[in-house]
Amino acid sequence: MSTNAAHERWWQTSDVVFGMPLLAAIALQLFVPLRLFGGFRLPVIIAGGVAFFITGVALVLFARREFARHGQHTDPGHPTTNLVTTGIFSFSRNPLYLGVVCLLIGIALMINSLWVLVFLLPSIGACHYILIAPEEKYLAAKFGEEYYAYAASVHRWLGRVRRQN
Repeated sequence: MSTNAAHERWWQTSDVVFGMPLLAAIALQLFVPLRLFGGFRLPVIIAGGVAFFITGVALVLFARREFARHGQHTDPGHPTTNLVTTGIFSFSRNPLYLGVVCLLIGIALMINSLWVLVFLLPSIGACHYILIAPEEKYLAAKFGEEYYAYAASVHRWLGRVRRQN
């Protein structure tokens, strides 16, 4: 891998890793419906879906705002010039991907589709291997100790690392 960008192929984007399975899940839902819940629980499930969806949108917006504040692209195909560790990035090393996962859980609940959740699981695995692992390798090569210190203090998905005394 070159050190110009974390990803250099068109398919190494969250749009492909999460979007293509979502489209497949929606198509399957149309032709072979697989529901999560039914009956009286549905309004509560929809409300939960809306909450997940809003959380996902907020995570994506906060991450994009923080990237913009530091003059960084959100597209991993562009070179990184600064390690962003502030704002939402002080609680998650991958708030954009976490936001997309929340969005998709919200969609699954709102449209009452088990297919979306079924396809989300391999998407999360693909996200790790296709997106996150190369990004972490790229950032470690580019920023060295600064990145290692950041990775040691903030979890990949959510939360700060607690120090054992």
